[in-house]
Amino acid sequence: MTSNKTIMMTCTAAVAAAVMVLAGCGSSGGSSTGSTDSKSESQAFYAAAMFPQTGSLAYLGPPEEAGFKLAIADINEAGGVNGADAQSSIADTSDGDHADQNSAAAQSALSKNPSVVIGPPSSSVVKNSYKQVTSAGVPMISQGATSTAFSGLDKNFFRVIPPDTVQGAVLGQVIAQDGVKNLAIAVFNDEYGTSLRDVVVKTVESAGVNVVYGEKDTFDPAETNFSSIVTAIKASNPDAVLVIAFDQSKSIFKELASQGVDTHKLYMTDGNTADYSKDLDAGLLEGSKGTIPGAHPGEDFQARLKTQVKDLKDYTYAAETYDAVILSALAATKGGDNKPATVSANLMAVSGANGGEECSTYKDCVAALKSGKDIKYKAQSGIGSFNDDHDPATASIGVYKFDGSNKPNFDHAQEGAVPTK
Repeated sequence: MTSNKTIMMTCTAAVAAAVMVLAGCGSSGGSSTGSTDSKSESQAFYAAAMFPQTGSLAYLGPPEEAGFKLAIADINEAGGVNGADAQSSIADTSDGDHADQNSAAAQSALSKNPSVVIGPPSSSVVKNSYKQVTSAGVPMISQGATSTAFSGLDKNFFRVIPPDTVQGAVLGQVIAQDGVKNLAIAVFNDEYGTSLRDVVVKTVESAGVNVVYGEKDTFDPAETNFSSIVTAIKASNPDAVLVIAFDQSKSIFKELASQGVDTHKLYMTDGNTADYSKDLDAGLLEGSKGTIPGAHPGEDFQARLKTQVKDLKDYTYAAETYDAVILSALAATKGGDNKPATVSANLMAVSGANGGEECSTYKDCVAALKSGKDIKYKAQSGIGSFNDDHDPATASIGVYKFDGSNKPNFDHAQEGAVPTK
């Protein structure tokens, strides 16, 4: 997350111990889908997911699980990968404040001898775990880590979400276009938070907006009392407040309201643009806005996601997760085997980096590959092909507006190109 929201979504020394210790670290110990006989595991395409099922990013777990499981189901319904059903598992990463569990989740994923690791969605969790995965020669595809520092991070690191340079620029434009003159920013000291904040500040200041608080100020992600922070924000006399945080946001919103700061003029990012209808008094966020990278899932795709996770209400990173799995399976198909090096080597090509025939389903893309054609997978999330930094070359940023029940509703999308280093 972009930068935000987006995710992941750790305590062992040996592979055998990793799975056992995960439960002791607050993890579910992982879940798996598909056949698990040793023969199929040694030959099959294996997607190992790292999602947040506990911690401050746990709300991202269900939509990511839905996208992950739907992709595996679509792949297997179309005949699997290179002649065998795809296999999968999910390990709980928790959040960036639980570095041990981040590491244990990576160890658990690697113990499966995977073709690819999907996730984590959090920039902080990626920072804590990517070297374990990529140094083992396994490609890692994040669906939500938006830190600007991750462009060109590693030859085996990819992401299907644009860096914060895109979301930050779009959000800054929205703030300026809304006529804000004096902006305060409450941001946690996190890889995601500070990198996104810096892009927003640059964008709004170039548009004539004054940042009256938060250009350098941050708070600890473990903070629980926001009284003094909100007091400082109120004293800066802002027209609007941007909050860049995760689950801490609920406490911040309540404190802003209790001190008389206008909570109808708040701005948020993907890390906290969520449904607060059960957490906050009705109308508290009405009129506030937030941004989420990626195309808003259509009704048909939402319905398909719900076949995997019932009562799904949040779709953050569901499409991105789905795309990450499909792209990796297509890369294995193009390369002719399910080895991680093969997946990594062919991801750019199947994304359309070299051009090719556009295809929107795994089945159709496989048919095109088997007929000897180059392909360009048309992603559910609306991203373009991978660029040389392994970022999507183009991306859509959704702008959402909160209603009287404190739910964000899709308002419009703004397209953005992703710069390369």
